[in-house]
Amino acid sequence: MFSKSYSAGLDGINSYIVNVEADVTDGFPEFYMVGDLPAKIKESRNRIRTAINNSGFKMQMKKVTINLSPANLRKEGTGYDLPIAVAVLSCMGYIMQQKLEDTIIIGELSLNGSIVRVNGILPMVYNAKKKGYKRCIVPFDNGKEAGAVRGIKVYCGQNLREVVDFINGNLDLQQVNTDCLPLFDRTPENMEDFRDVNGQEFVKRAVEVAVSGNHNMLMIGPPGAGKSMIAKRIPGIMPKLTFDESMDISKIYSISGFLDNDNSIIYKRPFRAPHHSITQVALTGGGRIPVPGEISLASGGVLFLDELPEFDKKLIEILRQPLEDRYIIISRLNANTRYPADFMLVAAMNPCNCGYYPDRTRCKCNITDINRYLSKVSRPILERIDICVEAARIDYNSLNNKIKGESSENIRERIEKTRSIQKKRFENDGILYNSSMNTKHIEKYCVLDEKCRKLIADAFDNNNMSARMYHKVLIVARTIADMAYKENIEEDDLMEALLYRNAIKKFWDNEI
Repeated sequence: MFSKSYSAGLDGINSYIVNVEADVTDGFPEFYMVGDLPAKIKESRNRIRTAINNSGFKMQMKKVTINLSPANLRKEGTGYDLPIAVAVLSCMGYIMQQKLEDTIIIGELSLNGSIVRVNGILPMVYNAKKKGYKRCIVPFDNGKEAGAVRGIKVYCGQNLREVVDFINGNLDLQQVNTDCLPLFDRTPENMEDFRDVNGQEFVKRAVEVAVSGNHNMLMIGPPGAGKSMIAKRIPGIMPKLTFDESMDISKIYSISGFLDNDNSIIYKRPFRAPHHSITQVALTGGGRIPVPGEISLASGGVLFLDELPEFDKKLIEILRQPLEDRYIIISRLNANTRYPADFMLVAAMNPCNCGYYPDRTRCKCNITDINRYLSKVSRPILERIDICVEAARIDYNSLNNKIKGESSENIRERIEKTRSIQKKRFENDGILYNSSMNTKHIEKYCVLDEKCRKLIADAFDNNNMSARMYHKVLIVARTIADMAYKENIEEDDLMEALLYRNAIKKFWDNEI
């Protein structure tokens, strides 16, 4: 007898529907599983057989064949146990086939028949809703996470017996509907505020420009200048997440196993600050079974690399492609997996090993050591950083100033207005921020008058600019003009944008 249930698989952060086909016939009692399956899924047949018997059903001594289609896609994970068991029980007459239509079933089984949580529930349920399925049956411990998806009924099961009785209409399972919208209206708890930062007005202005256009940023300066303190406050001035943005970010955290019933959805901007001892796989993602890395977990938020030259140089260079393309592809023998990497890079570094150059009263490093230290950040990486500013040493009066600075909330309100200008401008271009502009966009939206053209031409020659650096200056100038609600880039906007590259000229371009 033939039967079919429906489940879901993962390809990167996206999901696809898996048809679980079961056939039970007379013959030698074996349990075959086919459909491009790894060994751990094939071994689940013993777990499924035992769970069926321990749930009060009689596993008949017949030949069982299971096919997970599409067969050309590699299946991973343990979430196929429950739909396989349901399909087998349908073949044996415990469940009517028509009861399985329009239903996605996901879950791992224990030997006693209880259902265990799995990773990646959120993108699976989200895709099931898009494909027109009416309901999903998920593990109880994944309930709140799955219930965050609107437009589909989500039911939680604790064991196989409950699920079978529910499908047959003999039991009401708990339906979960997680109301996440109030989370987006409130200010996240423990968010650090810019009002606590004394001094560094130039750096704070640069940060506001960077966030307004989603530009990558590097701060260079001595220890204790407030670089890390400022970076940690950047998420607090970024626009609040929309529901759709939250779903895109939450998908990444779901397949990484970071969501549970206490944290069912990501409702605030991510801030990821990996230590410089991080491995390549942990930063970019990968592994035998690919999982997202820090650059994907930072999507929609900030990736903060403190003490940038202390990272392995290979790790820094790996960032070149994600900074340009906003995604990363993990290549393996049997498949290529694509993960988003749409983060705002914020990096901080000292200008030398001791940290105090060019203050020669405190810096004891020789010229060779200084150049060697700075060379750990290569020119190709510097050219992908839109804004580079020097964070000067804080003096006593600034440190003890009792007058509080501007709050993060006020700064965020200005940034949201600037972002709305960009959103309206690019509504037909498929991008959201100035930082995402390509050459075609730059020609259209970064129009310069005669004074500006002469200014940028002089700067191009004097600073030995590349084409990429030239475009970065224009893009930052466009953001500065947007912050002042200007239709076109003016001379003062361009001069400020050029000012944000002076630190590169001071520390890397000049002979030290």
